[in-house]
Amino acid sequence: MSWFSSSYNGILLLLLLLLQFSYQLATCGSIVKNLPGFHGPLPFILETGYVGVGEKEDVQVFYYFIQSENNPKEDPLILWLTGGPGCSAFSGLVLEIGPLAFKIDEYNGSLPNLILRPQSWTKVSSIIFVDMPVNTGFTYARTESATERSDWNLVHQTHQFLRKWLIDHPEFVSNEVYIGGDSYSGITVPVIAHEIAQANEEGLQPLINLQGYLLGNALTTRAERNYAIPFAHGMGLISDEMYESLQKNCEGNYIDADTRNALCRRDIKSFDDITSGLNMAQILEPLCEWLSPKPREVSWRRSVTQQFPLKLKNAHLTLPPLSCQSYAYYLCEYWANDENVRDALHIRKGSIGKWSRCTFGIPMKMDIASSFQYHVNLSRKGYRSLIYNGDHDMGVPFSASQAWIRSLNYSIVDDWRQWHTNGEVAGYTRTYSNLMTFATVKASLLSHLANDIHT
Repeated sequence: MSWFSSSYNGILLLLLLLLQFSYQLATCGSIVKNLPGFHGPLPFILETGYVGVGEKEDVQVFYYFIQSENNPKEDPLILWLTGGPGCSAFSGLVLEIGPLAFKIDEYNGSLPNLILRPQSWTKVSSIIFVDMPVNTGFTYARTESATERSDWNLVHQTHQFLRKWLIDHPEFVSNEVYIGGDSYSGITVPVIAHEIAQANEEGLQPLINLQGYLLGNALTTRAERNYAIPFAHGMGLISDEMYESLQKNCEGNYIDADTRNALCRRDIKSFDDITSGLNMAQILEPLCEWLSPKPREVSWRRSVTQQFPLKLKNAHLTLPPLSCQSYAYYLCEYWANDENVRDALHIRKGSIGKWSRCTFGIPMKMDIASSFQYHVNLSRKGYRSLIYNGDHDMGVPFSASQAWIRSLNYSIVDDWRQWHTNGEVAGYTRTYSNLMTFATVKASLLSHLANDIHT
């Protein structure tokens, strides 16, 4: 063998080893059998890990994967994004749809306790809870240039994440896949689903068995707040006279009221005053202010990111009452920042500093104005969808979702009816000919999500 041949083979071997190392760094998962704060071994399969995405895989995306507790070989696979933007998927896991929840005990300095949630969606599906965008939860960037956040970066990187994850988990390639999320994820989830569908049509491997998407209390057109005033009137929060004056002076445009006439600005100020102190995410729940030195200013017209700045600031923390749903946020912070917890989750040493449930302080370029056209395109392609709203949410009212769904102009195939759980009316639903189902969820069933459904 010539010197050139042996050198070439040596270089090739080195390159293959480097590629193998890069792949291992990009897609690295570990089974978690025990979690600090939970008594005994976990009764389900939990895997955590990282997938490298973006240029040179400089964004290391952290995920929690929980296999279906029913039949993981055949049950659907859901990729779940928590909204914000910038809130960890851990919120979805322990505060919304996952199999774990915090036991709400008064914090005494010890590690918060975890308990099982019997209504977990993992009873019938496998779920990948993904920390996105970059610098959310345990997801981190290896270079300064990779820290840029935007809607489109989130879309492309999440799509890339899923294909790489499936390469590393070939046993799930044939499973039906759904993309899901809540609140701000209503902007990005339909775009992710559409990008996956297009890539499948172009033959990008591995093919993803995409069947549809699901969204809860989700932004779509960014005009949802125009429906807050009609919602408030319908709920008896403002008088007929105030509502009529708002309609007359603002002409139905309440978002841009600051640039409109003086009478509209006056009426908006009156509306803000009379609805102050309400929890916009769930008007039956207390607002539960808990940050000091002064409470956060809440305005229904502000962006979701501004409206729900619940990032923990230990140096200035005042706790909410134990009965408040937001108490669980406080427990999340202490649990996720414990070194034993990080070791159990296989968090890379030095990858991030303090973990925050939501990273609202990091700029995010909101470069997707509306996801409506992507709903249109996905409907034309025949994908299924589930759109659901809590019926006491004033931030993204159910009437706002109904309005854009109605404008799709599909016929109703299963008209307005009750749906039930545990023998009680859980809400109302209807299904359209484009395989889209809309549902309301009764307030009592969403009480555990109050204050969090918009993050």
